[in-house]
Amino acid sequence: MKLSYLNYKTLAGILLTIGLNTACTDDNEIDPEQVEDGRWITVAAARMGDNPGDGNGGTLIYSLSSEDAKDPTFSIAPFDNGFIVPSNRTARLQSSEDGNTIFNISYAGDTGGNYSKYTVEGGQDFVKTGTEISIAPYVGSAPRWIKLFDGDQTGSAVYVSAEAQFDDNGTPDDASDDVYLRHEATMGVVTLDLVNSSINEFQESSLKLTDEEEAQGYYISRIDMPTLNTAGDKLYIGARLSKVDPATGESDRNGEILGSKTIVLDYPSLLNPTVITSAVGHGNTNGYRSINSFEYNGSVYQANQGDPNGSHILKIDANNQYDDSYVFSLDDALGTQESYILAWRPASNGKAVVAYRDATSAEGVAGAQGFFALVDLEAKTAQKITDIPYEADFYLFQYQGFVANGSEIYLTQAPVGKNGNIYVVDTETGEVTKGAELVNVEGSHFIGAF
Repeated sequence: MKLSYLNYKTLAGILLTIGLNTACTDDNEIDPEQVEDGRWITVAAARMGDNPGDGNGGTLIYSLSSEDAKDPTFSIAPFDNGFIVPSNRTARLQSSEDGNTIFNISYAGDTGGNYSKYTVEGGQDFVKTGTEISIAPYVGSAPRWIKLFDGDQTGSAVYVSAEAQFDDNGTPDDASDDVYLRHEATMGVVTLDLVNSSINEFQESSLKLTDEEEAQGYYISRIDMPTLNTAGDKLYIGARLSKVDPATGESDRNGEILGSKTIVLDYPSLLNPTVITSAVGHGNTNGYRSINSFEYNGSVYQANQGDPNGSHILKIDANNQYDDSYVFSLDDALGTQESYILAWRPASNGKAVVAYRDATSAEGVAGAQGFFALVDLEAKTAQKITDIPYEADFYLFQYQGFVANGSEIYLTQAPVGKNGNIYVVDTETGEVTKGAELVNVEGSHFIGAF
């Protein structure tokens, strides 16, 4: 007889009307006509909750033209004059490819799981458009979601619940005799029509590792960052593994770190999941709050985290398998140790900006210090961007968004509780432009540009 001890999220559906909150206008007046030859750049700011850098006090956004974003004499103060994004904690934001629309799914709280979108009109002016829909009945009130790169048509959110399975050897009254068998990991995936605010598809599937891996106590405990392949017929989902001691069923944090894994399933049906494993990278591929994998030139490039040999950028080819001939170690490319990719974004030319920490990172008020590097996916090279100032309190763990505009990458730089700037990296030349000033407040930080 098998007994199950369940550790999962109870899903609840809540659909509420969200009130829109705004503050006073900024001193720099925004003219919508300014973006005719450029695009909007929306800066996201995370207010402190209880502790500096936790971002739990809510998210505010403020938009400016790409021209003003490059102007160091221009100044914005999102914490004073920004639009408050509906979300109990740090909002999970996405933007349209042209920068004219912001998509949001509220994270946690009474409005958790509510999808809404806004037209960007400059400054604190974000006009709600379309209807809302709750995805909480499908993936819970704190969903992990991403916008697929399909012309702003589709979003996808995911969850996984893991249930330990035991064999009681016929003695149900004596739990101490129970024998651990494996974890049953159940994945839920929903796709969302971003245009019409409706559910496209929802499927639940069982995720299975190899018999050997499961016997050793490994299971998939977190998933995130769905990515559509070039052909548009497969969805890749990043995964994190956890492990228990099979002898006791208790958590085991000292086990071997296995090869990085990705879940592959049919799209748009969301059926037939399989798990592929890298022979190059180890550790997790689910990322945290920023998109962790991108399609480029027919393949999908993916960062990993927690690799004992430092983060790698991995490659999944058109055959939906890892290309183990592609070896891109950030440690080796930068000449550093213990690199950990926090967020990244490639431009249209295959060159990317990477936010990372490493063994040289100081311990700041909110966590380890972050840096930026310019990498080349084809040449497999990386160089630390030295034209951006770094301080111990420059915290990038919660970083969410870069703007890729042609060969340019826009990013935000500001230590926790201190002012900073927008910077624009020309990925072709490596030239860095110091842009608009970002006015900060105590304990808060900026989490990217959209």
